[in-house]
Amino acid sequence: MNGMNDDLLLCAGIDKSYNGPQVLSGVDFSLRRGEIHSLVGENGAGKSTLVKILTGVTQRDRGSMVFDGREIPLEHGRTAAQALGIAVIYQELSLIHGMTVAQNIFLTREPLLPGLRLIDRGKMNRMAQELIDRYGFRLRATDVIDGLSIGQRQTVEILKALSGKASLMIMDEPTSSLTAAESAQLFEIIRLLKARGITVLYISHRMEEVYQLSDRVTVLRDGRKVAVLEREQISPAEIIRLMIGRSLTGRESGNRMVRSSGEPVLEVEGLCAEGRLVDITFQVRRGEVLGFGGLVGSGRTELMRTIYGIDPFQAGRIRYLGKPYVPSVARSIAGGYGFVPEERRLQGIMGGLSITGNIGIANLDASSGRFGLVSGGKELDHARQAITLLNVKPADPDIPVGNLSGGNQQKVVVGKWLIRDLKLLIVDEPTVGIDIGAKEEMYQTLRRLADSGVAVIIVSSDLAELTRLSDRILVLRKGRIVREFAEGTVTEEDVLMASSGILQEVPP
Repeated sequence: MNGMNDDLLLCAGIDKSYNGPQVLSGVDFSLRRGEIHSLVGENGAGKSTLVKILTGVTQRDRGSMVFDGREIPLEHGRTAAQALGIAVIYQELSLIHGMTVAQNIFLTREPLLPGLRLIDRGKMNRMAQELIDRYGFRLRATDVIDGLSIGQRQTVEILKALSGKASLMIMDEPTSSLTAAESAQLFEIIRLLKARGITVLYISHRMEEVYQLSDRVTVLRDGRKVAVLEREQISPAEIIRLMIGRSLTGRESGNRMVRSSGEPVLEVEGLCAEGRLVDITFQVRRGEVLGFGGLVGSGRTELMRTIYGIDPFQAGRIRYLGKPYVPSVARSIAGGYGFVPEERRLQGIMGGLSITGNIGIANLDASSGRFGLVSGGKELDHARQAITLLNVKPADPDIPVGNLSGGNQQKVVVGKWLIRDLKLLIVDEPTVGIDIGAKEEMYQTLRRLADSGVAVIIVSSDLAELTRLSDRILVLRKGRIVREFAEGTVTEEDVLMASSGILQEVPP
């Protein structure tokens, strides 16, 4: 397709910043009528921000947008976007349980009985079934949402958009919760939408899906458009090369993996958790930094929560410090086994409490004297110790943690474990949301811990960070370990290709 008449959407020079940081810079972006167009890029590349601008969730700072021949003003909002025919289906579905398919499709737009303010259920069901039959979906208008599979619920979301006359369907990581069979059905639906002249903007980290579906691919990196690939140019390896986007040489090209000779601290064998993890086997040794890579939905965070004792598992064995171990949070804390969660603000800190209070919560046993009474003096000593060890600023143990910068909040979360007799520390996304200087300090802290004999497990979506910090890397995909990098030099591209399913090698 060529020519202006084929363009459904034309964006030129789109800029967006959030209180300083530039998220999108001069982005040109276009969508043709009736095409499947994938938008790809590493975490933080600007994909989500661009989608929010298209759907009216947020406004652009500069640049022009034309949709179906109409100029879209800067103050473009959600209602206006929907009226134009722009629909988005997020990973988290917005259906209402207890209602039928028809009720969800026409929610707030139900047909009424003539002359009455009562819903005409018969007409609504007929309208919904006609729409379902038109696209050949495997549903009934009267099915209740609660009895449908995830894939079927996603189909209902698509029907909601179609009932609103959508000409652009945006799908954000649509297969993250689907089985292989459900994903295949979704791909059939996407191709059917294309055949009916509907444009699909597809966002996914899974390169094989992008390759399989796309007519064109736009690659974003660091808030800028770096390439638009036509169908004949698309390959998973080329997309990954463009996403990483730089020639890596010398020290930056990757990190040389080094096997630790220390004794095992944590040993996991055949761990299975229904719907989350499949036959996970690995060990982490004293003085080792073991990195876990993988895409969104690969099971990394779920694995960390399970081995720490937050979430249950159905099969497998775990040994800690050479002994059989049944994980629980209380047992982990008492045994010198720490966990820094990904959602630090929700799960790692209590923003209204002081540094002393936050450090003290994880160390009540160490701060208690006779009869279990907590010593305020000991708590204060522990807080000052953590502040000194990690250079927390401001160095005031009484300041509320919620008032600290992101980097200093992260230091407090890590610091509450450092005053214990630490044997093992899990850090999920160690530097997300913190500045470059704080990142470097955190890297040094984690390396010092490993050098002192602590076993460290890190989960990171930042490939440069993962390859730099890790002595060994395990890559998860769909709840399984699919690749181990244990020797030689590993690059960001190696990890991303394994995460995307291009390099497949189940470790022995």
